[in-house]
Amino acid sequence: MRKVFGINSLIEYLHSVNYPITEEKINELIQSKGIPHLRPINNMIAFNLDHIDWWIQEQRKNT
Repeated sequence: MRKVFGINSLIEYLHSVNYPITEEKINELIQSKGIPHLRPINNMIAFNLDHIDWWIQEQRKNT
């Protein structure tokens, strides 16, 4: 399982796959549970990149 920790790492990954998104938008998506994420510890946020890839495909289908 591929994972990144933290919003900045996710932003870098999203830019590398040509799906740029702002930190503000990611925070909104996290709060609304609109993007797959994990909180293994209260102050830590993790993203499974396999789930993020699936999420990107779904977003592109809907636009």
